[in-house]
Amino acid sequence: MILVHSARHFSTVRCTLPTSSSPAPLRSRVFTFTSLPRRPSKFKCSSGLPFTAETAKYYKELEAAIDVVETASKLCVEVQSSLNSSGRRILEKNDQTPVTVADFSVQALISLELGRRFPSIPLVAEEDSASVRANNLVEPVVKAVVDKASVGETPLTAENVMEAIDRGGPEAFTFGTQPATYWLLDPIDGTRGFVEGNKALFVVGLALVVAGEIVLGVMGCPHWQEDLSNKSISEVMEDKSIASESGLLMVSHIGCGTASGMLLYHRESEEWEALPPSAFFTSTTNADSVGDGQVLVLKPCCGSLCKYLMVASGRGSVFIQRQKDKVIKAWDHAVGIICVLEAGGKATDWEGNQVDLAADEAGRRNIYPSGGFLVTNGKLHNQLLELISSTSSTVLSR
Repeated sequence: MILVHSARHFSTVRCTLPTSSSPAPLRSRVFTFTSLPRRPSKFKCSSGLPFTAETAKYYKELEAAIDVVETASKLCVEVQSSLNSSGRRILEKNDQTPVTVADFSVQALISLELGRRFPSIPLVAEEDSASVRANNLVEPVVKAVVDKASVGETPLTAENVMEAIDRGGPEAFTFGTQPATYWLLDPIDGTRGFVEGNKALFVVGLALVVAGEIVLGVMGCPHWQEDLSNKSISEVMEDKSIASESGLLMVSHIGCGTASGMLLYHRESEEWEALPPSAFFTSTTNADSVGDGQVLVLKPCCGSLCKYLMVASGRGSVFIQRQKDKVIKAWDHAVGIICVLEAGGKATDWEGNQVDLAADEAGRRNIYPSGGFLVTNGKLHNQLLELISSTSSTVLSR
């Protein structure tokens, strides 16, 4: 993976908007409206969200998605602390990627909450309960979920939690050729960083797909600090002392835009910023000598959703991923794609095609981009497609 970012500093426009009361369980949040190539816009905030119920068709689903991703992000921080202080209980899947109690717990928690609020909408997610049962992880997973779940009159049982995990598994639902509505969940993107600790960035990512189109997305990044907007991307990657007291919550809805706000903190007003991106493309790999109008090429540092988050927020200009395997998982990209697109960027395969989420007709779990992914702030996209086309052998060797 390659992520690049310009040395050009952001300009910022601020305005403080009053909040209004709402029966929804959401608290007021500080949101940042991200507008990549477009002019900054001002929006009135309702119910603690950056989009109104009048403009956002899937407003109720977005409310729920924000609520569950925020709660799941808190769960991750708590489980991460216990992993670092006790037995780590880290498994390795067939593709050599790690998975932890937190991955299973997040999937169970979000599955339970979404199933309760929207029982007719299937969930497509990364994990299933087989590994939990086989490795004696049922008890810690259930404990983590029960501590955060909205429990009704009947207490949750271990079987309830395992069934919730399997609700997003490969055997849970068969879609067929008809247009479908479903949730796509990556419980933890960047599990390697999660396991290593040191406040490495990881993301809880949730998207809603309707008839093949991603209509909303929410990403929670617990270790992203409020004041990171004043730091360069290289400083963010190198800073091991970043506190976990706050984080970043990125929210996107089709036709409404992309906004980001503080995760785990709440304010009595909504403060919005417009963050225009850089528009230049000369690169360097030396973080200490990035000149004006240059971009810094960064080493792989975190999961793919973290890189989408950086491009969507204007902290990165380009994210390039080569397709190493024939199959790429949809949950690794869906929520990132809508956040970038609604911020004004572009996300395609290496031939400039949009990702076909319905290509895997039965499970909607796999996607098949040609060559890989190209994600940009929009201004660089066509230039980079031409570069990839003319120097594909060079790019493929990276």
